[in-house]
Amino acid sequence: MKTSVNILLVLVVFATTTAAKPVPEVAAVAAGNTKFALKLYDQLNDEKGNLFLSPYSISTALAMTYAGARGETETEMAKALEFPSFPDKEGGPLGRERLHAGFSGLKLGLREAQKKGDVQLSIANALWPQKNYAFRPEYLNLIERDYDSVGRPLDYSNGEKARGIINRWVEQETNDKIKDLIPSGVLDALTRMVLTNAIYFKGDWQAQFKEKSTREMPFKVTPTKTVKAPMMYQKGNFGYYQDDDVQVLEMPYKGDKVSMFVLLPSQGGGQPFRRPANPPAKKKTLADLEKTLSPAKLSEWFGKMRRTKVDTWFPKFKMTSEFSLSQQLQTLGMKKAFGDADFSGMDGTKRLYISAVLHKAFVEVNEEGTEAAAATAVVLSFKSARRYPSFRADHPFLFLIRDKATGSILFLGRYAEPPSGN
Repeated sequence: MKTSVNILLVLVVFATTTAAKPVPEVAAVAAGNTKFALKLYDQLNDEKGNLFLSPYSISTALAMTYAGARGETETEMAKALEFPSFPDKEGGPLGRERLHAGFSGLKLGLREAQKKGDVQLSIANALWPQKNYAFRPEYLNLIERDYDSVGRPLDYSNGEKARGIINRWVEQETNDKIKDLIPSGVLDALTRMVLTNAIYFKGDWQAQFKEKSTREMPFKVTPTKTVKAPMMYQKGNFGYYQDDDVQVLEMPYKGDKVSMFVLLPSQGGGQPFRRPANPPAKKKTLADLEKTLSPAKLSEWFGKMRRTKVDTWFPKFKMTSEFSLSQQLQTLGMKKAFGDADFSGMDGTKRLYISAVLHKAFVEVNEEGTEAAAATAVVLSFKSARRYPSFRADHPFLFLIRDKATGSILFLGRYAEPPSGN
């Protein structure tokens, strides 16, 4: 009989750092995370309406699981999750160690964002093994060393009690933004482990919007549907790029180590920075923009950004999303892990498998700044006299949080229409 292992990760972050050039392991892990983020988003973009997730959270949760994978399970996970390989003379183990060292280094880099007190950023991990179950010391030591995850044994014969303990930890570490991540019935007597990682971020804009400038304005959900949305406004100096298809805006938080990047398709756009010599026959929609997303395209756009004065309209909103990701991960090629799995690196047997991957994320954007949270559970069981570019986010757009030092995408979202209650 297979036994379900529950592994949970919670991440809240809107963080970027401007630290020195990362070591090769960190750079390789970050590049892989970006590829995985866009692959996963492509699997999720059939979902209607707003969408918000933390690819970094999901990658980290699954990396802790991957540490125990062997054979075909390990190979499939590495390919699906875009984990880099680090070949070595001994045939593999050292390479695996370097991967987890890369995740450890990336986490340390994120902590740099809060050193001067400009933003609140906390990162915490915990490992919740079944009490008295014989996990391999090598696995537990790796998780503790590279993920700072200290073991907190639980008795899963009382699944609801264990669920309550873990969910309360998640709530505390995310400032009560993520509640009831693990639903009733997920944990039971067959559960052998839950891994949790919690990151919480809250940051004020470097240039705050004035509340008195916020107005209810039209938001074009589709060419035939327009609704009202609370739209913030300011004229400020921002990182900016525009071509015939997209406008890209960077809005930094205090300390300039944390930024939100917004990708606004040309359809329905505001006053352009420059008139194209040969206007495109058809302006790009959000769906068109989603199809062009790639690490190379993001790198091109970000590399061409220049600081300039921009008339900026941006909606004020709260958004919560939750997903069960098992099917999407299997579509990406991670099949063995959910059935005939080999996680013998955890306990020396082949009895463990992933039964569910759950993810929940929250974000709030207002005049002062941004607060965000996310959680992943891997259950192994206005006009100016001078002409400035205008960035009017009054139609569907993408937004992401990106570590500038490593290029790692921490959060990725789609604003399709004003959320109810805003």
